[in-house]
Amino acid sequence: MLIRAIKPGDWPVIAAVQKQCYHDLAPEPLAALQNKWQLSPESCFVMELRDKVQGYCLAHPWKLQQPPALYSMLEPCPDADTLYLHDIAVSPEARGHGFATQAFRRLVQFALQRQLPTLSLVAVQGASDYWKMLGFSPCDIEKSLASYTDDACYMTYALSRDA
Repeated sequence: MLIRAIKPGDWPVIAAVQKQCYHDLAPEPLAALQNKWQLSPESCFVMELRDKVQGYCLAHPWKLQQPPALYSMLEPCPDADTLYLHDIAVSPEARGHGFATQAFRRLVQFALQRQLPTLSLVAVQGASDYWKMLGFSPCDIEKSLASYTDDACYMTYALSRDA
C-alpha cells in the first residue's frame, strides 16, 4: 500500500470510490470534493494498492462545532481550531489494509504541526463506533446536520488536555 498526495488525474477514481462507499448519500459533486483539497492539499491524499487508487482522505482546517454542510463550496478558515476530517473512503476491494488507521495517524501529525488542538468529523452510515474505537467522542452541537444521513454524529478527538 502506498499513501501519496492527490494528483489531478486521481479525481475520476476518487469520485468512483465515493460512489461505492456512500449508499445513503447522493455523491458530492467533484468540484465540492476538489474544494476541500484546494483548502489544504497537505492533509488530503490517496491510497494506492497494486498501482491503483483504492481510497482517499480529504481533511482541512476548520472551526470546531461548525461542520460544513455536505455539497458546499468553502472558503479558507483563517481562525481554524480543528482539523475537520471531511472523508476517508476505501473501495470495498481494498478494505482491511489499514488505510483509515494510517490516514488518521497522518492527520494527527498534521494537526499537531499546525497547532490545531482537535480533529473533528461527522460520522455517517454507522461509522461512529469505528471512530469511537480510535478515541473520538460524540459531541452535541447546535449546527444542523441535515445535509448528512439520519444517523449523522458529530465527533471530536482532543490532541491535548486544553481542547
